[in-house]
Amino acid sequence: MAQEALGKLCRTYWRPIYSFVRRQGSGAEDAEDITQGFFALLLERKDLNTVRKEKGRLRSYLLTSVKNFLADEGRRALAVKRGKGQRLIPLDDIREGELVDVERSDRLTADQIYERRWAFTVLGQVMTRLRDEYRSAGNVRFFDQMKKMLMDEPDRPSQAQVAKEFDMNENAVKQAFYRFRQRYQALLREEIAHTVAMPGDVEDELRYLISVVRA
Repeated sequence: MAQEALGKLCRTYWRPIYSFVRRQGSGAEDAEDITQGFFALLLERKDLNTVRKEKGRLRSYLLTSVKNFLADEGRRALAVKRGKGQRLIPLDDIREGELVDVERSDRLTADQIYERRWAFTVLGQVMTRLRDEYRSAGNVRFFDQMKKMLMDEPDRPSQAQVAKEFDMNENAVKQAFYRFRQRYQALLREEIAHTVAMPGDVEDELRYLISVVRA
């Protein structure tokens, strides 16, 4: 189970590693192969419990590991070779994702890019889980409006607009949004808890993630 858990986390957080490798100067194809090879070796040699005991935070552990990995020319060459034959990580949309924040990325270091990719991946995972919960209850349209309110998107609706759309009173919308925000925060802490060793590390990691997003 621990190995399966690490495998799931690797598949989830491939983008920060790939983005770091790209920023270090690797071409798109080589970066894909290096990313695949890096995770293949990690999964062979480690499990999630080992990672937690060694470093505490998966975010920091993976960044340190990939730096050491790239510094070893022999392992890098092996990664490129192995990566061509192993597709452990879903890279189908990788080049499309690279188009996001291109100008900003040019002004960031490889470490900063990694941290931002990591933070937004965590937030994306949380929002996906929350959407799945609303979908199961048949409330996807309502989720979409709650998300706009939470993320302060340009087309953010007012409580009055949501109340009219769903034939609710504004107080009911206010309460629904409060529950939405509370559930989002609970899932965020739960998601972060999967990447740290000690429960006491969750709040520190949460504060750090927020600081990265706001930077």
